[in-house]
Amino acid sequence: MDTLSFIPEAMARAVAEKFGTPVFVYDEAALRAQAAAALNFPNAFGLTARFAMKACPTAGILKIFKDCGLHIDASSGYEVQRALRAGFEAEKISLSTQELPENFAELMQKGVRVNACSLSQIERIGQQCPGAEIGVRFNPGMGSGGTGKTNVGGPDASFGVWHEWVGEVQELLKKYALKCVRLHTHIGSGSDPVVWLRVSVMSLELAKQFPEVDTFNLGGGYKVARVEGETGTDLQTIGVPVKEAFERFAAQTGRKLRLEIEPGTFLVANTCALLCKVQDIVRTSTRLFYKLDSGMTDILRPSLYGAQHPIRVYSSLPNAEMKKVVVVGHCCESGDLLTPAPGEPETINERDLPQAQIGDLCVIGGVGAYCAAMCAKNYNSFPESAEALITKNGDPILIRKRQTLE
Repeated sequence: MDTLSFIPEAMARAVAEKFGTPVFVYDEAALRAQAAAALNFPNAFGLTARFAMKACPTAGILKIFKDCGLHIDASSGYEVQRALRAGFEAEKISLSTQELPENFAELMQKGVRVNACSLSQIERIGQQCPGAEIGVRFNPGMGSGGTGKTNVGGPDASFGVWHEWVGEVQELLKKYALKCVRLHTHIGSGSDPVVWLRVSVMSLELAKQFPEVDTFNLGGGYKVARVEGETGTDLQTIGVPVKEAFERFAAQTGRKLRLEIEPGTFLVANTCALLCKVQDIVRTSTRLFYKLDSGMTDILRPSLYGAQHPIRVYSSLPNAEMKKVVVVGHCCESGDLLTPAPGEPETINERDLPQAQIGDLCVIGGVGAYCAAMCAKNYNSFPESAEALITKNGDPILIRKRQTLE
């Protein structure tokens, strides 16, 4: 598995010379291929595939996905505004948020689909928009994630209305004459496909208690393999049983529900690499360290989760020998570690990398999701990195300028 194949050495050097480092480099062809795969998710009675834009809200990426026919899943009112400014119609944006924005009524009037994620949110929507059509997000009672930090279902998660509070939801809907036309469940990012399937089938039972529901959003969170040894989720494999479950539901109730999914990581993770440089090399009695001109200011996942990312060094040394190397970032922080042990962010690990010199290029793969969007931005006052796109015809263009000190 080579998730860095789209940025060979010649391209890496060309991009670095044109835009400097560090720089995120996306591959348009890969982005469009992933969008096509999501839009091909098995379904019985229609599909809406939404991009969970919190994974990567860069305008250039949003515009590509809009052109591909994806809709948007937003996690805050601010993300709604970014999607609107990127050209998405309000009707193609769904908002499920921990913090209902003050202007939610205005957004609903424009056509944004709002899913209430708590009893108090239903109350607020009812008070300001009585008689409106809404969605409700439920906590299905079970969750799964790549780590405990990305599990958003079950009794220890605050996301959504607990599945046993159906009666309270129905009372509030009746109180304010609200019409619940959408149900939404989500169990976590990097979730176990077996658990995802089980929750998806279980969640359909909720729809039987809301006769006006015509759309069911089963979330995203599909595992993506970034390095050797990891196994990604096959959407066709997990989609067929869900399609069959929707067909059984229709046979039992006479209701043909539309399916929504909202992948984030699946769409962008392996479509992007972080191009940086080895800016220093140091040794201790037991370790060899490559220090990069990037780090947790661009990619925080290893420090947070012990996440594994492929790393390639383009050595300028002829016939460079392989070395055991610890790769670290440029922040004054011992946690700025790019090579932790799998799932153990505080445990140092080593990678087999070619012997390098200061100034050599380093490429980190699998950074399209939850990296540029979720980092220790401006820590140590490092500027936000530039983002580039390798277009379909192979030309690198700038899609976000490097932040200036001003």
